[in-house]
Amino acid sequence: MFAIGMDSQARRRKNDRVLECARQSAASTPLWSRPKRQTHHLCQQAAVRSKRTPPTFETYGRPSKNYGRLPAMNLMQLMNRLFLTLFLALPAFGQNLPSLHLEVPSDYQVHQRISRSGGRIVVAGKLLHSPSIPGSLEARLNGGGASSAWQQLTTLNPGQTRFQAELMVPSGGWYVLEVRTTHANRTTAQTSIPHVGMGEIFVVSGQSNSANHGEEKQNSQTERVATYYNGTWRIAHDPQPGASGSAGSFIPSFGDALVERFNVPVGIVATAVGATSVREWLPAGTPFPNPPTLTGNVSQLADGTWESKGTLFNRLVIRMKEMGGNGFRAVLWHQGESDANQSDQTRTLTGPLYRQFLTQLIRDSSRELGWQPPWFVALASYHTPEDPGSPEIRTAQRALWESGVALEGPDSDAMTGDLRDNEGKGVHFSGKGLREHGARWAEKVSPWLERQLAATTNSGASTPPRF
Repeated sequence: MFAIGMDSQARRRKNDRVLECARQSAASTPLWSRPKRQTHHLCQQAAVRSKRTPPTFETYGRPSKNYGRLPAMNLMQLMNRLFLTLFLALPAFGQNLPSLHLEVPSDYQVHQRISRSGGRIVVAGKLLHSPSIPGSLEARLNGGGASSAWQQLTTLNPGQTRFQAELMVPSGGWYVLEVRTTHANRTTAQTSIPHVGMGEIFVVSGQSNSANHGEEKQNSQTERVATYYNGTWRIAHDPQPGASGSAGSFIPSFGDALVERFNVPVGIVATAVGATSVREWLPAGTPFPNPPTLTGNVSQLADGTWESKGTLFNRLVIRMKEMGGNGFRAVLWHQGESDANQSDQTRTLTGPLYRQFLTQLIRDSSRELGWQPPWFVALASYHTPEDPGSPEIRTAQRALWESGVALEGPDSDAMTGDLRDNEGKGVHFSGKGLREHGARWAEKVSPWLERQLAATTNSGASTPPRF
């Protein structure tokens, strides 16, 4: 009984395979028809062989000699595959089509706008392969409230490997910038930069309270404040690259305040160096009668006087020039502590000399740049609760405002108590103090910036298109 049951089950499985084979044969579309008997005979043979390998059918429904290797396909499927293969292989048949690499802009780069509505950005890079036919370079923006169609930036000639063009961009960001090349009405290469901004850029300079010497590191809460150094942009979380120190600064809170007020990204170029005198920032060869407390950036002359080596001046000018002509909004200068009330009085700088030297720094750096960026100058001379500031240095700093050489910055000497580190006893700012310092800078800069934007609008400055 057991053997008879097994034989019956085997027959049923065989019949099932024959029926399935016949069904598949009927569903196929061979180029010629087979008699039912022949089809049934072939399916019976296949059922026997299926104990080893399941049968498949090649084109035209013939039994395959290589069971299980090739799927069934009709003539139309074969032609489609052939066409696709030839299409993908086209570049190899005489067309050397390019791959695309962007050098500028870079990710998180902020561009200085020329009016309230926007400005221009440079799009430059190279093709990794020289095209053999004429083409186009195109770009578009997405995100940040913008969405645009592809725009042609420039044409690409046969043999051309480098390109540079300009794109008008509305104020705002972050935008996604997409760039592509097209040849013969077909996209041949494409890339994108995920964070591009059109907003406001500031250079921050001076000494430790404009560098990274605060008590607590700060982060940008909006993440729309970016900092630049050595060819790289990144979100401006402390410490700020390019400035001395490894702790906190007022820069993230200052940038966030402007982002919230103007709804544009803010870029920062941090250049400050802790414990420096204004004398150390002068151009090379500028003489002065007495040395600062630290003498690494100055040298003594044979007659006993001193002169600047120009190291910090040159570094500042180079950093400014990296932004290009009119490439930032203003300089924020916070310095004076290392010129006021030095423990060695022979190294203290007088108020009139401070005013003279800072005026020279502003004018000589502008001459090197070829344009005159505005400078904001803070009242800064505080040391400790016992030495809360120098009236002489403060008078010199205020005189720069009154003479029109500089614009009015915050009075940081008034920031005392828990706004200072070391439980209010230090010269640097606490975490609370850094946030307050940034807010006070924004209070001084924002009304002035509103007037600048209004002036460009009223003067009919070029207006970028709204995407």
